[in-house]
Amino acid sequence: MSAESSERAPLSVSDAVALAKGAVSAWPRLVVTGEVSGFRGPNARSGHCYFDVKDDGASMSVIVWRGTAAKMGFELRDGLTVQLTGKFDVYQASGRLSFVASAVEAAGEGLLRQQVAELARALEREGLMAPERKRRIPAFCSRVCVVTSLSGSVIDDVKRTLARRNPLVEVDVVGCSVQGAAAPPTIVRALRVAAAARPDAILLVRGGGSFEDLMCFNDESVARAIASCPVPVVTGIGHEPDTSIADMVADRRASTPTAAAESVAPAIDDVERQMLQRQVRLGRAMSAALEVRRQRADAAARLMARAVEADLARRGVALEALGSRRCLTDPFAPVRDRLSDLNQTEERLAEALPRSVARRRDELAVRASRLASLGPRLVRPAETTLARLAASLDALSPLSVLARGYAIARDAGGRVVKDARELAVGDELSVLLGTGSVSACVTDISTGSMGASAPEGKRHGRERVS
Repeated sequence: MSAESSERAPLSVSDAVALAKGAVSAWPRLVVTGEVSGFRGPNARSGHCYFDVKDDGASMSVIVWRGTAAKMGFELRDGLTVQLTGKFDVYQASGRLSFVASAVEAAGEGLLRQQVAELARALEREGLMAPERKRRIPAFCSRVCVVTSLSGSVIDDVKRTLARRNPLVEVDVVGCSVQGAAAPPTIVRALRVAAAARPDAILLVRGGGSFEDLMCFNDESVARAIASCPVPVVTGIGHEPDTSIADMVADRRASTPTAAAESVAPAIDDVERQMLQRQVRLGRAMSAALEVRRQRADAAARLMARAVEADLARRGVALEALGSRRCLTDPFAPVRDRLSDLNQTEERLAEALPRSVARRRDELAVRASRLASLGPRLVRPAETTLARLAASLDALSPLSVLARGYAIARDAGGRVVKDARELAVGDELSVLLGTGSVSACVTDISTGSMGASAPEGKRHGRERVS
């Protein structure tokens, strides 16, 4: 359709929007930088983000689809400077011209804030910002070391504040650079020097400035130096809304350098008032404690007095009971009692002995008469048995055998010889006879049976002893 015919023939809204959409689609991909304004998103249902970007002279609508928003790595917000890569497009339903961004990057201060946020998250994961890691700062610091620039007015403000609030606080100063790319190494060195002096606390302070001016306090080396410092670190950097990574890692964060100085040096009037109050409380507590101890001592004394009285009374009763015993009142009474008992026993014994002797005499007479009557009958069988046993013993006695002409031969070891084969020519023997004994030496041995004649060749072997 030519321009002339389009001017003569009216178009529908859809045709007009389609014409504009086709023309816009032919525009090239653009890179646009601007400040985010009116940010809305991500949408709860779709996840898309909608906002405007503007500069001093113009503003345009921007759409960031869900997939692109997920790849950004930082959060969009109003006032953030961003660099957008994309193309313009016309929304068919409303005919609205929007810039559809295919890539979004932080620019300028926004990029710095993104880097600081990423570093803060990394240090937080390591635990450098954990409350349990941070050290306790004394309520009253008698010696403070200030780390700051020696050329600014901050050091004078800190000194005046400490002198005004508490002149007893000693102040040391270690200079460093607090702005620029070369500042972090000087801050790390100053912290190390200040810690070597072993103060009660270190004040790391700086006056206000832009975000870029305070970037040295967002440096990773400074954050790690603060976290590893053996002395508690109090920061007072910039103004009230400024918060750096150094503030997050420090053991205490104050809004300004003056507030940092006030936090480590209580006012001398407050200290004196607290001391007086504590003195009064201590006196009251001591008086109350002494009163409690006195009451306890009085109660213990009363208990002890009653216990002693009761014990003395008990011992008095025991002594009276002992004193009333007969052995103590009349020491010779037991002797007299024993003597009386012995006399009575003597009388009973004198009366009992004649009767007992008479009774025993009668019993013996009865037993003697019984024995006399039973004696012959009891003795005669015993005599017969004894004679029989004696005759048996005499018959079995080896002496009777020897008396009949037999003999017992024993070798040199005293063993009875029962077999001639146990002997050898030349052995010595002891021969027991019916009366006496003789010694013999074996000159010949005969092993034949008693009374049998030896063989012809062995008759010379009959036993001969000498």
